[in-house]
Amino acid sequence: MFTNRTEAGERVAAGLRERGIEADVVLAIPRGGLPVARPVADALGVPLDVVVARKVGAPDNPELAVAAVADDGTTWRNEAIIASLDLDEAYLERETAREHEAAAEKFRRYRGDRPALDLAGERVVIVDDGLATGATMRACVRRVRDAGAASVVVAVPVASPQSARELASQADRVVALEEPPGFGAVGRYYREFGQVSDEDAMALLE
Repeated sequence: MFTNRTEAGERVAAGLRERGIEADVVLAIPRGGLPVARPVADALGVPLDVVVARKVGAPDNPELAVAAVADDGTTWRNEAIIASLDLDEAYLERETAREHEAAAEKFRRYRGDRPALDLAGERVVIVDDGLATGATMRACVRRVRDAGAASVVVAVPVASPQSARELASQADRVVALEEPPGFGAVGRYYREFGQVSDEDAMALLE
């Protein structure tokens, strides 16, 4: 169990140092990833920024991610689920466009007047408060790769073992402190797992 997101971030930072992982920038997935990422960035002595992605849900089950799209339009699709549900392209294109717009707006709101995010040649660590399906993280990893990052490390306190394995083929490394075999919702592994407001999350970027 993690006490809260901040304590989890301290433990993730220690885990990265133990593994000798260095970075040029830490990217958090808001909102919940920011309280975890702040101590990571501080411990590594690098800037903290954000990368945003939104999942695209199935028509009758919005919690089931059939795809995810990042703030710049980079998209990851779960082709197996799309085929099993026989989803048509019109639905996928419409919902992906809608979620892309929401992700881009959130990215702009969080970054404000900061300079454009330039990841070319950078060693990037992407942090979130946990990995369940990993859909949004997959879109973020692809977005960072496409931006020319030299390396991409995913770092989380807790992850579904299956999601961690699948992400290992896309990221250079996945650091998950806990991979419970009977993984449930991320919040089960925190004593305190309240909602993080946009205001509190954005304050952590200062």
